[in-house]
Amino acid sequence: MDPLAELLHRQHGVLSRAQALRGGLQEHDLRRRIRRREWVVVHPGVYVDHTGPLTTDQRHWAAVLAMAPAALSHASALALALGTAPPGVMHVMVDRDRTVAAPPGVVRHRVAGFETKVLAAASPPRQRLEEAVLDVAAEAPRDLDAVAVLCEVVGARRTTPARVRAALDARSRLARRALLAGVLEDLETGACSVLEQGYLRRVERAHGLPAAGRQVRASGRGSVHRDVEYRPWGLVVELDGRAFHTSVRDRARDLDRDLAAAVAGRDTVRLGWGQVYAGSCATATAIGTLLRRRGWPGEVTACAACAR
Repeated sequence: MDPLAELLHRQHGVLSRAQALRGGLQEHDLRRRIRRREWVVVHPGVYVDHTGPLTTDQRHWAAVLAMAPAALSHASALALALGTAPPGVMHVMVDRDRTVAAPPGVVRHRVAGFETKVLAAASPPRQRLEEAVLDVAAEAPRDLDAVAVLCEVVGARRTTPARVRAALDARSRLARRALLAGVLEDLETGACSVLEQGYLRRVERAHGLPAAGRQVRASGRGSVHRDVEYRPWGLVVELDGRAFHTSVRDRARDLDRDLAAAVAGRDTVRLGWGQVYAGSCATATAIGTLLRRRGWPGEVTACAACAR
């Protein structure tokens, strides 16, 4: 196989003008192939070797070659790494010092340290997974969406919390840094610190619920701690921040805690990320109702988000 044919095969039938000239073609060779419809112009200086619709792989290659040196990034790199559906628009990153224009349907990102953040040998070149997940999480519309991105990538076993943390530590500026760092810690240790803080701020304090005890030591098999306990009213709230159960032992420990609370005359409510971050107002109303049934004399108050 000649070098150009091999290159076309490796790049799913897409190549750039610069690659064709380096491969030995002359300008008149390019014009002839385009005139005969052997090659079709996708973007200025980028060609595909057929006349039909482009595949997703070809669209990726065409966008990267149109802005070369460049790499798929953000949601596009993340989808490619996870094998999920690509986003509606492509995301491509270039070095911060370049001002190359993005072709239609492509969002350009200029980044510092371009070469250190790219898997250049990937097909096509793409942003390292740890860098991509941080960018997608930082730009997510909601905190819950940012958390979900981290959980999905780690849960798919495509990277580790430690690797993402290393990428985070190397960033001097990033939106949601504290939240992302806390979620990574949760994923590393199984602790629910971010979720507990979210419950405290978004559910309890924002809606005038009584102050609860936290990490309350209780009797049970081994060392048992209840995440949130409204002791005067016999209600326990357990916050399950794990992205996935790692073993039957984890589930058994949860049930042991619930059983110990029931023996002590306390009811247990188990909440997750959705109830705390996406549905905090409804959750506060429900917890307030349960507390009032048990004798709490207060009232749930509306927060700023309740009216929206």
